[in-house]
Amino acid sequence: MQNPLDRFAVQGKRALVTGGSKGIGAEAAIVLAQAGADVAIAGRDREGLHATAAPIEAAGRRCVVIEADMRTAEGPLHAAQAALDVFGTVDILVNNAGIARIAPILDSPLADWEETIAVNLRAPYLLAQALAPQMIAQGSGKIINVSSQAGVVAIEGHASYAASKGGLNMLTKVMALEWGGHNIQVNAVAPTVILTPMGTQVWGDPAKAAPMLAKIPLRRFGQPVEVADLILFLASAASDLITGETILIDGGYTAI
Repeated sequence: MQNPLDRFAVQGKRALVTGGSKGIGAEAAIVLAQAGADVAIAGRDREGLHATAAPIEAAGRRCVVIEADMRTAEGPLHAAQAALDVFGTVDILVNNAGIARIAPILDSPLADWEETIAVNLRAPYLLAQALAPQMIAQGSGKIINVSSQAGVVAIEGHASYAASKGGLNMLTKVMALEWGGHNIQVNAVAPTVILTPMGTQVWGDPAKAAPMLAKIPLRRFGQPVEVADLILFLASAASDLITGETILIDGGYTAI
């Protein structure tokens, strides 16, 4: 009989994680490596990417560092091709790279809207579009899109961010529908505030954080490893019957 823990492992799989230089992306890449995957990490911060690579290699797994800018149409395509050039195939795609430009709608410049949509929505679309053909050819694949509770419920000042994440949730469903017949599972994870550098920048002010914390039944924000563990579950065989879902990891925020 198979060890139950083996179903939660990704031994011998090859993963591509965007936004892998810090925060959720770095933690997810490390957790996937600790569970047995070789990992390509993509992002703009060369120094940060190499910092993530160190614990991956220390875990005995291969790490490929890919410098790519998700704000451009070329960046996601470059990241996908670079991962394929080294690994030959990508079994797990984690679309994690994201930005947040927080401001009331009337104070938000068009450039912020366009950059947010490019990174948070267009890049995952292009990456999945580039990698799905080889997943189809091999008859399996896992795509995990990092969304947000802001893609499910309205949060003041988050218009462009919420629109991008809400779009990502629907994109997740369509990908799951179109590729399910090829044994490709596509899901999104939707965290509450996670204390990454970006999360701390937006919510680090105690006066701003207090009203948000009051809406979370667990009365705390999340840690990157908590999201990374959910990503690992969705990347593993243990989740093979789950597809097209947006899974909230929000301390109960949306239960109220």
